[in-house]
Amino acid sequence: MTQTSGDQRNSYDVIVLGGGAAGLMAAATAAKRGRKVIVVEVSNKLGKKILMSGGGRCNFTNLEVKAEHFLCDNPHFVKSALSQFGNWDFIGMVAAHGIDYHEKDLGQLFCDHSSKDILAMLIDECETNNVEFIIGSEVSTVEQCVANRFSVEGEGISVNASSLIVATGGLSIPSLGGATGLGYRLAEQFGLNVTPRSASLVPFTLSGHWQEFSSALSGVSLPVYASVPNKGFYESLLFTHRGLSGPAILQLSNYWKLGEGILLDLLPNMVVSDELKHVKTQSPNLKLETILSKLLPNSLVTAMMLSWFSEFIDKPIHECKNSQLDQIGAQLNQWRLTPSGTEGYRTAEVTKGGVCVDQISSKTMQHKRVDNLYFIGEVLDVTGHLGGYNFQWAWSSGYVAGMNA
Repeated sequence: MTQTSGDQRNSYDVIVLGGGAAGLMAAATAAKRGRKVIVVEVSNKLGKKILMSGGGRCNFTNLEVKAEHFLCDNPHFVKSALSQFGNWDFIGMVAAHGIDYHEKDLGQLFCDHSSKDILAMLIDECETNNVEFIIGSEVSTVEQCVANRFSVEGEGISVNASSLIVATGGLSIPSLGGATGLGYRLAEQFGLNVTPRSASLVPFTLSGHWQEFSSALSGVSLPVYASVPNKGFYESLLFTHRGLSGPAILQLSNYWKLGEGILLDLLPNMVVSDELKHVKTQSPNLKLETILSKLLPNSLVTAMMLSWFSEFIDKPIHECKNSQLDQIGAQLNQWRLTPSGTEGYRTAEVTKGGVCVDQISSKTMQHKRVDNLYFIGEVLDVTGHLGGYNFQWAWSSGYVAGMNA
């Protein structure tokens, strides 16, 4: 890897701010077109989020990628980039580099071996095309100066270029060292609006009784249907010490608003009251906890019997009135609770909101009023669902900017 000395004033065709997924993709793409490219990364290592993603296996894309898998003030904005470089284009790159992968749930694609394979592929694509890197240097100023070139100054860095690609990411997982908010400040500096930001794809926290309830079940997982008004997901829920997590909850966090309740169907493929009435007829001496233990994790049933259904402990189901079975069924099919908040950026996979896309060209990722200035990846107001969509947005938007810078 070529690392440039920071005490020289170096001239380039393209400066890429950010050495994550989108930045590396943009740098490699631009360099393949013969551009002289340098990547400036504030943290001490390239691609940290790639390395930690997917439990170390990197959920790098999905077999089905559509505009409906993304949240953006302009729902059509992502379409052009996804059509120019889609999921199968990236899968082709992965295959060409000999990286083995497999499909997990819901079309999610993961490396067989390690996330390191994806990062190594991107770095190889950059090095093959002579991309240079400055790593561990924080940018202090960016200016458009003589001949409309962009000047980037900072800690041990002084470079300039005719094009600037901002791929600085969002505010999520600040412990990785790259969540500085630089991209948002640059957007405002160059006249772009920034939409309100919040932690996204993030666990919920609970308080009081429900926090204690969840903490006692920490590690227990089950398939559910989790919903807020007008949106819901059939995926797994995970109880944690602080509240609720798992794919269903992470997905729902994109649509939940503080103070709003959520609805959990713990047995989404069954009308529980009907099942209980059926068992009452067929096996009237069975106890409620015995019946539920065949449907739900034992530890969850034990907690529910103590917390919700204590009056039915050790009681044969034939002693339960049908109206009581209706109430029990409603509790299991429609568990309503209100999260106290989320775990915030500390554990959020991405940032919701960002640079407003109304002044960004969807075809090139270029600022509509400032030539040769591009914004890509998570810094934009584009948030994908869980399942490889945010990485696909990084690849697609990075490619498009790299092809035009």
